[in-house]
Amino acid sequence: MIKRSVWLVLVMLAVFTASAQDKKFKVHTIAFYNIENLFDTINDPTINDEEWLRDGRQKWTTKKYKKKLANLSRVLAEIGTGENPEPPTIIGMAEIENRGVLEDLLKQPALVNKDYGIIHFDSPDKRGIDVGLFYNKKHFKPTSYINIPLIIRNGYIAEVEQNEATKESGDGKVTAEYTGRIFTRDQLLVTGLLDGEEVHFIVNHWPSRSGGEKKSSPNREAAAALNRKIIDSLYKINPNTKVITMGDLNDGPYNNSIKKVLGAKGKKDEVKQGGLFNPMEDMAHKGIGTIGYRDAWDIFDQMILTEPLIRKDYSSFRFWKAGVYNKTYLTQATGQYKGYPLRNSNGEVGFSDHFPVYVYLIKQMQ
Repeated sequence: MIKRSVWLVLVMLAVFTASAQDKKFKVHTIAFYNIENLFDTINDPTINDEEWLRDGRQKWTTKKYKKKLANLSRVLAEIGTGENPEPPTIIGMAEIENRGVLEDLLKQPALVNKDYGIIHFDSPDKRGIDVGLFYNKKHFKPTSYINIPLIIRNGYIAEVEQNEATKESGDGKVTAEYTGRIFTRDQLLVTGLLDGEEVHFIVNHWPSRSGGEKKSSPNREAAAALNRKIIDSLYKINPNTKVITMGDLNDGPYNNSIKKVLGAKGKKDEVKQGGLFNPMEDMAHKGIGTIGYRDAWDIFDQMILTEPLIRKDYSSFRFWKAGVYNKTYLTQATGQYKGYPLRNSNGEVGFSDHFPVYVYLIKQMQ
């Protein structure tokens, strides 16, 4: 009797496997990469880019710039190709100086024939670094895009609107209520059709931990609150909205900004309608990271999805799996920082101090 039961289980498993293999899925890779200080060699007097000049601290030359472009283009073309041979359909990026460096990046041999479009806005970050997005023109058709400013102040102010708060002065002129604003990156919202389905992407680079994690945490919580406001507004328009918010959040999946303010859950069965799923939380528990510091790993680079993307009906695009792209060629091979991301060091051009992250979206083909 026991043998017969085991045989039935094996037969059923074989039938299920054969059935699953008969199904065909369309797959898209959605990626994010903090490409670490992609500066050109031209002095821009409106930003603090002096260290990225020939006579600056980094001794940044045209030769080094071109090497950096070649390195990054290789990575961008290969992210996620382990299970999807095609390069990413969408690539969010952080630490970009301007649109020109993105145009130079797309001229590299590894990307020149990939038919990517660019979405980029200059942000008020005082270092001059922005976020941006590449999209495959064949599969994604942008319908709208906007940069949404993050207004943070180091002084008390009762109410802050999207734009600078103003007040009437005694002589009737309008003056800015300008109290210690921290200039940081905007959040980039891109809406479009992914093979005919509406999907929204938010590209983030939240405020750093400068001054210490605890002291700077309110800045990232403010970024999370803005992010949540954007997502809730999209949910209000459409309860079935598909949003992927991605970026270097400068916090791990377990920090207050993500767990409490954004409200992202690490388990699918905990995500309710209107909620968010963070596949990076499970990776963090397993010790997987995107950035190393003092012999410890953290996963600051994350891809977080709205609830409709984790439903079980694959008749439209759904989340399949997530990953960190940490191939050997992207890591330090020797020395004190062996195993860490291979960044620029001792005058040698590397890749970045972060590993890229990605998710696969799949849809069953008819």
